[in-house]
Amino acid sequence: MLANKQKKLLAILIFLCIYLHCKPIEASAKVLSASLSLELNSKKDIAYINKINDKANRLRYYNTDSLLILAKEAYLLSEYINFIDGKSNALLLMANYYSDTGNNKKAISFYKQALRESKKGSNSIIQLSVMNNFARSYYYSGYYAKSLSIYLEGVELAKKEGNIKMLSIMNENIANLYKAQKDYDHALLFLKKSIKLNDSISDDFNSAKTYSNLAAIYGEIGNIEHAMFNINKSISIFEEYNNVRWIAQSYRTKGDIYLKQKKYDWAIRWYDQSLLLYDKIKNNRGKIELFNGFSQAYYGLKKDSISEVYALEAYKESKNINSIKNIEDSANILYKLNKRKQDYKNALFYHEIYEKVTDSLSRTENGHSLRMLKTKMERDKYKETNAVVTKLELAKKQGIIYIAIAILIIWGVITYMMSKSRKAHKRLNTELQLKQVVLENREEELEEINNTKDKLFSIIAHDLRGPIGALLEVLKMMKSGDIALSEFRDFVPRLIKDVDHISFTLNNLLSWGQTQMNGATTYSTTVELNKLVENNMNLLSETAKNKSIRLINEMTDVMLIYSDPNQIDIVIRNIISNALKFTPEGGSVTIDAQVKYQFIEVTIKDTGIGMSDEALKKIFATNETYTTFGTNNEKGTGLGISLCKEMLENNGGNLWAKSKLGKGTSFYFTIPKGKENYQIAG
Repeated sequence: MLANKQKKLLAILIFLCIYLHCKPIEASAKVLSASLSLELNSKKDIAYINKINDKANRLRYYNTDSLLILAKEAYLLSEYINFIDGKSNALLLMANYYSDTGNNKKAISFYKQALRESKKGSNSIIQLSVMNNFARSYYYSGYYAKSLSIYLEGVELAKKEGNIKMLSIMNENIANLYKAQKDYDHALLFLKKSIKLNDSISDDFNSAKTYSNLAAIYGEIGNIEHAMFNINKSISIFEEYNNVRWIAQSYRTKGDIYLKQKKYDWAIRWYDQSLLLYDKIKNNRGKIELFNGFSQAYYGLKKDSISEVYALEAYKESKNINSIKNIEDSANILYKLNKRKQDYKNALFYHEIYEKVTDSLSRTENGHSLRMLKTKMERDKYKETNAVVTKLELAKKQGIIYIAIAILIIWGVITYMMSKSRKAHKRLNTELQLKQVVLENREEELEEINNTKDKLFSIIAHDLRGPIGALLEVLKMMKSGDIALSEFRDFVPRLIKDVDHISFTLNNLLSWGQTQMNGATTYSTTVELNKLVENNMNLLSETAKNKSIRLINEMTDVMLIYSDPNQIDIVIRNIISNALKFTPEGGSVTIDAQVKYQFIEVTIKDTGIGMSDEALKKIFATNETYTTFGTNNEKGTGLGISLCKEMLENNGGNLWAKSKLGKGTSFYFTIPKGKENYQIAG
């Protein structure tokens, strides 16, 4: 029995080494030797093969050669013990290798084999993974209709198996097909489906991927506010998981959003951060798009020599992996660069490449929308036809075939009439929805203007008029002789306190007003965070002393940030002031900071009265003013946190908080890290 197995494995090994152009012959010989030496327990075999496949999968973006070696080894062992799921998985990994290295023809061949094998097995997760990667390979090659067909088949299987995670991923990838055709409405529709599915299973990591894709689409259509909101949300989740690949991609997407706004310096800054992470992994497709982004940003800054270096690198790598869309982008920027420097020969060369690729894509894409719909309709029609055939066969057996045919004809006529009615209905609904969206947008704009006006009047009426009126009244009484000089001195501490409040409120009000009128201008430079913290601690030390509150600075190392020092100064002062306001006597306020990737994360923690979840939501709400009195009845405007949030976002950072009633509040914010060789602001 053992001799027969030995002969079988030897024959398989020789065949596969020729078929797969197997380089690691020595490694395979070791596997053969080990397999021939003893009869392995099949459960141990399966566990070992799964372990090899898992290891190969983890190496995809780090060591692709090792991935191929391990996948081939797993395939040999799976073939030997006839482990179908192991073979399917190994073939999938080999297909991924050839797809990543640009050999699309070979990749598609292996994907087809993997799909055939996976359908023989019982593991639907492997089959869905094969479908997802297979469809993506067609997408990279520009065959959107074939890609969609596989995705739709995957959607049906995921629904049948109740696999919500894969159903979400399939919907998201269908959205990418629509995005490639610049059909952003349908792309957003499928992405929102994906978000609902992720929420239903509390999968925040997959949600973060969807937020990143949402941000890219909103950036494309110019909805910058939504784009920034979604990309910041995705970055915070990816950083929490420490997933280098997706952090790199999200940083690149954020750079693309700044590029869309023509904020080229900020785009380059995020591209630089993305490149640092891409250098740790092997993801050629992502890196090519990053190089094209660099090239466009430097072209916008008229630094053509740098732009050309990145464009040439993107063009070379695009050709290596046969990425048609990236060839189009890099050829276009090279055409513009050569035209601007009057090198018309090269300009013509790249323009011809650009036109050729664009024409190719256009010819392919001319019928894509129809073919995508046709593919879906054919699938639906196929299901309906199968159902009708089944009914006819049953009717034939029961002797009522003619009745069934008559019913089928009637059904066809009714379906045709209903189809025409639905189309007319759909057209009318679309027109009504468009008008409704326009009205809602106008209503939101008017409501926002009214909210801003109400907020200003509320602050002036309640927080400025009271203290100013009190000060004026005391001065009138002093002038008219109603109070003596000695009595006036008794009012001085209270008046000083009111004037301080007026000054602090006006400072916040003016800063906030500036951000509401066409946006605040941010002048970023490298500055020492420690100095800003120390200055504000000194400024607020008297307030802390009056309440017997300890101000503790736990920052030990000098930390440089790249930001507008005046705006960050206001942020620090507001948060410390709030902490003092809501901390009772004898408490403490602690300031600390630490490096997180390309950011500095600052923590300001107090031992105050804390907040409920509802109050915490209100202070971050954009269109709400939420204020309350401190532990010693100190007043506030309700502007502080809203102002801090806007200023931090203008500086490329973020703000959030955690709080528990009776246990204090911790505010956290991030600021881009400065470089030591930059000139430090005084």
